[in-house]
Amino acid sequence: MIARVDTAVVNGFDGVLVTAECDITKGLPSFNIVGLASKAIAESRERVRSAIVNSGFTFPAKRITINLTPANIAKEGSHLDLAIALSILVASRQLPQHLTDDVLAIGELGLNGELHPVNGVLNFAECGAKTSHHTIIVPAQNANQAALLDDIIVVGTTTFDSVCRHLLNEQIIAPTKYTVVNDTYSPTVTIDDIRGQTMAKRALEIAAAGHHNILFTGPPGSGKTMLAKALPSLLPAMTRSEVLETTKIYALAGNNGQIITTRPFRSPHHTASYVAMVGGGTTIVPGEISLAHNGVLFLDETAEFSKRTLEALRQPLEDRIISISRAGAKATYPANFMLVATMNPCPCGYYGDPEHECECTTQMIQNYQKKLSGPLLDRIDLFVHVARVPRHELTAPTHTDTTDTNNWRQAISHARQTAVSRQGYANAGLTSRQLQKTNSFSPEAKQLLDIASDKLKLSARSYFKVMRVAITIADLEQSDIVKSNHVAEALQFRHQ
Repeated sequence: MIARVDTAVVNGFDGVLVTAECDITKGLPSFNIVGLASKAIAESRERVRSAIVNSGFTFPAKRITINLTPANIAKEGSHLDLAIALSILVASRQLPQHLTDDVLAIGELGLNGELHPVNGVLNFAECGAKTSHHTIIVPAQNANQAALLDDIIVVGTTTFDSVCRHLLNEQIIAPTKYTVVNDTYSPTVTIDDIRGQTMAKRALEIAAAGHHNILFTGPPGSGKTMLAKALPSLLPAMTRSEVLETTKIYALAGNNGQIITTRPFRSPHHTASYVAMVGGGTTIVPGEISLAHNGVLFLDETAEFSKRTLEALRQPLEDRIISISRAGAKATYPANFMLVATMNPCPCGYYGDPEHECECTTQMIQNYQKKLSGPLLDRIDLFVHVARVPRHELTAPTHTDTTDTNNWRQAISHARQTAVSRQGYANAGLTSRQLQKTNSFSPEAKQLLDIASDKLKLSARSYFKVMRVAITIADLEQSDIVKSNHVAEALQFRHQ
């Protein structure tokens, strides 16, 4: 008798259905696993053997062969333990085959039969729903995450014995329902904490409303980092689909139980490696670019990052995905993030500062600023120079309520909802074809944009960037028409 129990493995951003086939025949006792199994899966033989015996079942003293099909896909992860153990019980007639026909089994077994949490459960649950499986059995610590999906029944349990009793209807485990996690975000810095910087705060408002990329430049201590850290307090709440997407990415990266309900704010150090930013490794995992999906990627002291790392941002900033190719595997992850970058104008930081003399040579300044290439700068929507805040503004009396932050967040949320209801996503995602066909610009606004484009010699990408920012400004003012003043404000944020 050939027993079959379904499970799944990760293939890039998605799960792929895998079936554990078990054949038990007469012969010298042996236990073999075939089907491009990794070392972690090969070691499951001892875990499965001990878990079956310590759960009160009999481990067959015969020749056992496990085939993980399809055999042409490499399998990684200890989460296949549960499916392998169940297939052995079915093949040895300790469990009826029909009990596992529409079940997806996920879980790592301990020697005493305990089920340990694993990575990527949400991806596996989504795979099970797409392949018409009725139920997925997962470790209890992973159950709430898997229950984000409405299309499959999630059974969370702690031991192998309880799994078998549930299948035999001896001790039914109630399905796990998604428990709403408290998504209240308490930022360390809000827009109310920032003194002065009117233009920089306006740029933050526009960026948050349209999901635009922004670059702050200025001398040390002018507040660039503080402005960036205030951005999360302005971002609108995540939708259910965004929560699902973001949690899938974090599950693949090793966050095996938490549900991501607030927009990510990733701030890698400038010494972060290329692989850490892009993703990859022996088994391809998401990098900072993907972990910032639906949130913010903050690069402090951008010019200190390696040239190779910065240039790697160009493709995801344009396509909103990151494709990773290695000799043995390929993966594509979503990377729809807002880039918030800060940098000094020169190595010493004081070039152009009226209160502090710059010590850098012209060549040093040029080499420093060239670390951000033209194509990368072309993908940034808003450029803001952040000057020093006068002392009298820093020491002026402050108010302690959050009226400004709440008002700004409501306006931003309304503008974002306007864009989503109009085209299904934020304005930063508008394509050049959509912008060419739009009739939302007034004749005066279009004329101003064309004249400015000729005088400033804007590239095609920069031209459309200005259009997107102008549309966002109009949305913030709840205007159906993009007017000349909206275009003028968008133009003042362009890199000169």
